[in-house]
Order: sequence, then structure tokens, then C-alpha cells
Amino acid sequence: MEQTRTFKDRKKLNLGVKKEFQRWMLAQVLIAVGLSAVVAAIILYFYARQEVVGSFFDAHVKLRRVSDLLLPVVAAGSVVSLISGALLALFLPQKIAGPLYRVEMGLKSVETGDLSVSVKLRDNDTLKDFAGRVDETIISLRDRVCELKAGQDGLELAVSAGQKDEIAKCLAAQREKLERIKT
Repeated sequence: MEQTRTFKDRKKLNLGVKKEFQRWMLAQVLIAVGLSAVVAAIILYFYARQEVVGSFFDAHVKLRRVSDLLLPVVAAGSVVSLISGALLALFLPQKIAGPLYRVEMGLKSVETGDLSVSVKLRDNDTLKDFAGRVDETIISLRDRVCELKAGQDGLELAVSAGQKDEIAKCLAAQREKLERIKT
């Protein structure tokens, strides 16, 4: 009998699941954040390098706070971070959504009864192992259905021949095959 788990038994954060996928996702996010930080730092550096000798005396009149001086730099850094975040949000999901879509289409075919479908992804796709597992499941299901069809054929032959002992054996075999499938 299956044991139910309580809330306390459940792990809140499992970093051991799909380590390669987690590393890939973390690397993508860190690269985007790192690039935006570098670009923002470059903007700040070039803005801060400007000489203020000639305009220093004018600056105390125009600038009342340091935030007035840093506002353009912060705005430029924010725009760069926003653009890099938008690019990450635009392209990163495609690396996941594309393979998931192909798996979904394969499962839709299975739903309609087509067990001849095979879910294959490209070698560099992110969720290749997931698609492989789905494909193995479809193959296993196909094999079970083929067993049931073969049993049905044997049962029909026994019925047409009027062999009561063979009919009983075929029915028992079919029942056993059906019992292995949990519904």
C-alpha cells in the first residue's frame, strides 16, 4: 500500500533533482546578470571619468543632491539591465518551450490512441532526457497493448474452435495481463 507523505516529510527545496538542467539554467541567468552588471559598470566608469574642473562651480548651484548627479548613470544601468532581462526572458523559455511542445504533441497522439508515435528531440535540446523517458513510457505501453491484442487473437481462435479449456486459459492470461495495468 502506498504511504502518504505529510507536509513535514516533504522537502522544501531539492537541489539534487536534474542537476545538469539546474546548472544550465543558473549559468544562463548568471551570464545575463553578469553582462548587464558589466555594461552598467562601464557606463558608470565613463560617466565618472569626465572632468569637472570647469563646471565644478556651476555644479553646486544646479545640483542639490548627489542623486541628481547619479540619476543618469542609474537610469542608463537600469535600461541596460531591463534590456538584458527582456532578452533573457524572450530567448531562454524557447530553449524549454520548444522541446516541451514537441513532447506535448507526441502525448496528444498517444491520447488519440496512436501508440506508434516516437518523441525524439535534437541532441542539444535541454529536455532530451525527459523526452527519452516519455518515449520509453510510450514504448512500454505499446508493448502491453500488443500483448493484450495477441491474447485477444488467441482467445478468438479458441472460441472459434470451441476449445473450452483453451478459452479458460486465454481468459486467465488476459485477466493476468489486465491486472498488471493499474487504473
